[in-house]
Amino acid sequence: MSIRITPLTDPDPGPAAHRLAWLASGPTGAPTGSAFLRLFTTTGQDHLAELELAVHPTERRNGIGSQLLEAAVATARAEDRSCVTAQVDAGSPGDRFLSARGFRKVLTLTFARLALARADLAALAEIIGKPHPGYRLVSWAGTVPDELAETFAASRRAMDDMPMDDTDYGTVSWDVDRVRAVAQVIEKRGDLLYTVAAIDVSNGTIAGFTELVVPGAGRGDGQHYGTGVLPEHRGHGLGRWMKAEVIRQAVEYHPDLGGLLTDTADSNRPMRAINDAFGYLPTHQSLLYQLDL
Repeated sequence: MSIRITPLTDPDPGPAAHRLAWLASGPTGAPTGSAFLRLFTTTGQDHLAELELAVHPTERRNGIGSQLLEAAVATARAEDRSCVTAQVDAGSPGDRFLSARGFRKVLTLTFARLALARADLAALAEIIGKPHPGYRLVSWAGTVPDELAETFAASRRAMDDMPMDDTDYGTVSWDVDRVRAVAQVIEKRGDLLYTVAAIDVSNGTIAGFTELVVPGAGRGDGQHYGTGVLPEHRGHGLGRWMKAEVIRQAVEYHPDLGGLLTDTADSNRPMRAINDAFGYLPTHQSLLYQLDL
């Protein structure tokens, strides 16, 4: 089978990465597959690349995926990347494809969903209303308020030690500009960002935070983003407290929202326990593979 691979470039680079693409087509010119390579550009992650590869089900086993992979990996090497990661559903054709081509499994993620119609509002209210001496909750929609911007950026290091097993995740440096840029990207695509944070009342700094993104129409499912508590503030139940409040807000502000989605590393037992207690039910598992160059 004659396969043509056409390189493309994403015309709209993001604040922390840009993407390259390849389109596979058959003898008639009809698309048969694609590959996207995300090249991270910020200090601490500029040695990483992230791959998304797909081949039409009827065109598999014709060498299309292998050619797309070859083009993407060659570019990653040319861009001085030390590893390429790719995420696939467990047991999928992509799972078998990557494991047969030198990628190693480095992380298992469990995806779960909370149906908001089944959320226990009385239990949420009890958790939220329970005093947490030395802390108070604050929340905002969209970009962080100016008066909290510096401490919110500093609190992002709460995610630095999240369980990533054998994944080379690099290091992420956050400042106010980056925090605002991420919020602006979410706003630009028409979604709504909600953040709940725990404040250390002794000095007014943020001890932890949780983020939720809701479709702009307020229907479908929302998606949990980061949840983290700074190491020096762990052990006080802040993660559970903040997450209860953001779930309550989702129910109150968006009555047509169907559910909330989350994904958690299997090795992150504390967060998995919180999700289980709130009634999140597993939907599927995803595997992160890594190719070391």
